[in-house]
Formats: sequence, C-alpha cells, structure tokens
Amino acid sequence: MKHPRTSRTPKIIRHGLRKAFAFLPRPIRFSIYRSFVDCDPNPDARLELKIAETQEELEACFKLLHDAYVGSGFMQPDPSGLRATVYHALPTTTTLCAKFDGEVVGTISLIRQSSFGFPMQTVFDLSEIHAEKGKIAEISALAVHPRFRKSGGSILFPLMKFMYQYSTTFFDTYHLVIAVNPDRIEMYESLLFFKRLQKNTVQNYDFANGAPAVGATLNLLQAPKIFKKIYGGKPKRKNLYFYFVKTKLKNIVLPTRRYFTTNDPVMTPEMLDYFFNQRTQVFAHLSEREKLLLSSIYNRPDYQSVLPPVAATAASLQEIRQHKRYSLKCRGALTVGDRTVALQLVELSDDGFQAHAKSDVPLNLWSSVQIQLGTAEASTLQVMAVRGEPAGPYHYYGFKLAEPDLAWRKFVSALQSGITAKDLDNATLFLHGHYDFDTTTVPDDLARPEFEDTRPAL
Repeated sequence: MKHPRTSRTPKIIRHGLRKAFAFLPRPIRFSIYRSFVDCDPNPDARLELKIAETQEELEACFKLLHDAYVGSGFMQPDPSGLRATVYHALPTTTTLCAKFDGEVVGTISLIRQSSFGFPMQTVFDLSEIHAEKGKIAEISALAVHPRFRKSGGSILFPLMKFMYQYSTTFFDTYHLVIAVNPDRIEMYESLLFFKRLQKNTVQNYDFANGAPAVGATLNLLQAPKIFKKIYGGKPKRKNLYFYFVKTKLKNIVLPTRRYFTTNDPVMTPEMLDYFFNQRTQVFAHLSEREKLLLSSIYNRPDYQSVLPPVAATAASLQEIRQHKRYSLKCRGALTVGDRTVALQLVELSDDGFQAHAKSDVPLNLWSSVQIQLGTAEASTLQVMAVRGEPAGPYHYYGFKLAEPDLAWRKFVSALQSGITAKDLDNATLFLHGHYDFDTTTVPDDLARPEFEDTRPAL
C-alpha cells in the first residue's frame, strides 16, 4: 500500500495554514475567530445542561475528560480511565455537564476559591485579582465528546453559556481565571475577552503533564459592556452578547436551593470513597496538609471514615475549623436612621457576616437588618458594622450580631451540619431537645426592586 504521502497531506496543509494564520495581525486573527461563532438560541431539545450530581454523571464526565486530556498529551493514561483530582472532591467545586439523548457529551468544572486554592496559583500570580475583591473561580476540566467537536460549537457554546450563567447567578463569582495551552488562548481572548495574567508562557505546567500554559482572567462585572460593544450589532447567531445576556435556554436545568448559598456540593461519603479511593488513588497521594484541610472540611463521622488518616493533633484540626467561613448570596435591608441601605451578604462565620453595599454604613452603631435567607425564609437581626473598606463601586463591611433569631440559628446550623445541597434542603435545627419546624416568611419589602442584587449579572 502506497498512500502514506496521501494520508500525511491533510496534516501538512493544516500545519501550513496554522503557520500562515499566526503571521496575520492580531486584530485580523481575532476577527476571523469571531466569524466562526454560531450560537443557536434554540438548541436541539435532546440537549440538557445541568450540574453533574449522580455517580454515573460524574463518572462519565471524568472519563470524557481523561480521554480528552490523554489525547492532547495533558496527562498520562490512568488505569481507571478517569481524570479526577482532589479539587473535584471539594464542596466548593461544581462540575457542569452537557447531555445529549441522556449521554454526557461535554463537561466543565468551576473551582471556587477555598483553603485548597486553585491548581493554577502554583505557577501564576493572582495577587492583583485578589486585590480587586470578589470571589474567584478557576475554569478547569473542559472537554467535549469527539463526535461534537466539529459541529460548529453545538455543545461548546451552550456549555459556556451555562458556565457564565451559573458563575454570575448562582456561584457568586466576580473573576474567572483559566490556564490553557498557548495554541488555544486566542480563542478565549478573541471570543470571551480574557486578559493574560502575564506576558510569558509557563513552559512546564505540572497540572497538565508538563505542557506549556498561559494564564488569563475575565472580570465578570466588566464583561457585559465589552460583549455589547463588540457583538451588539451582529446577527443573533453570531451575537454572543445576545446569547449570554438576553437568551434563556430551555435546555439549562438550574439548581434549586432552600437557602441562598453559593455552592452545590454533591459528594456523599460513598461517592468520595468510590472516586478517590476505589477508582483512583487521589486520596492516597495527598500531602499531610491536604489531608488535614480535607478532614476539616468534611468533619462528620460518616465522611471521616472514607478520608485518609490525618497525622495531626485534635488542636490543629480545631484551629482550622474555628476559622471556617460559609459563602452566601443573600439580600438584606439595613435600617440606618431614616434611610435603608441595600446589602448583599457574601460570607458568614460563627459570630457575624460580611456584606457589601453601594452606600456608606456607619461603624459601631447598632441597627436593624432584614435578611432574605432563602425563597421562603428570612431573619430580622440587630447588627453592628465593626469594619469596612472600599473596593471599586462597593464598600465591604464586617458585621457582628446581637442575639440571633430562630431563623438565623436554623440557617447557621444547616450550614454547619450539612455537606451536600440535599443536606441543606432537609436541614432542621435541634433546639432545646426538640425539632422546631416553624418558618419565617420573607418580608414583602425585600422583594421591592431597590433590594434586588446590587451587582450586574451577565
């Protein structure tokens, strides 16, 4: 058989075209990338976009990711046939999936800022992003089934839209960061307006099997204006502003939550054991610090039984746990004298909470606040702002509480005792030897427009 030259010809042509494309001026290259946009506002009804929440869905995502990473040279084949990392084990990581006719055909993971940090912060400097305030999430583990990679973005664009919608509406994220191969960074720059973190390429990125990587970030507060400026006048199928900001895809299944928290953890003890002890050896290769952090996160006996043993004292565990914070996205109305200040609660601890506002709040003055904890539950508290600092258009304040009411105590107890989203949905507070099932209804005035989310959504 004499057709090796014929079989190599398409590769040679593609290589030559890529080299020629690289010599074009940057604005022309970006314009060409944007010309390929084809975002259907009415995708096939067989497509479903949701959080991967079952063992079967997660296993399909990890297998799809494994095959894509091995095929790209970003990892060596694993005997399990899965790519699962310790970040996938965290309650602050959400894995999204695209299913077509019930089969997982696309996946992407969002890794929230936590005590574990991010994979990319080991080699990229994120200090400037941290200085801007607001939650950060790393986009990771993106893969699309080979069957759909040449279908004009029929899976990729809906998956990216879902990622944006989830990040801004449910994940309460201000900044996205990403580490990608240099060959792919211009897609993110031209289409989504990511900005590089540094000029130089990291030549050996351990998280991708030593492949080179470029770090980039996107400010989600600024993104809508940029999208509108670039895409505003284009036809709808090429208009990513219309697609991301205005379009509502019926294919997207959004999470339901009892409380307005910002994570959707799904890992039960059985799932942790299956993915990270049985199928892979992720837990077996953790450092002592990682074991300690994981133990402090999953501090219930049923979880401890599947985690790797910790060679640490009870005192060191308690030291980590006493600083535990819970991420929220709750609206509040603070009464200060004769005016009302709209608050956005973003973090809770044992003795108070952190919130941001567009108006000044006086320090060291007791005031009344009404907080919408969930769709059907609210709390009225006496609080005092004890510290504050400006950050862009907002002021961030730390509040301490007087005596919390029953609704607030239920809320805190649910966060402290629950792990998965289902735990929070089913949580009740054990008070004075009995369960109290009373609910506090949401005040009507918290539904008024002036108390809506103070941050623009994408």
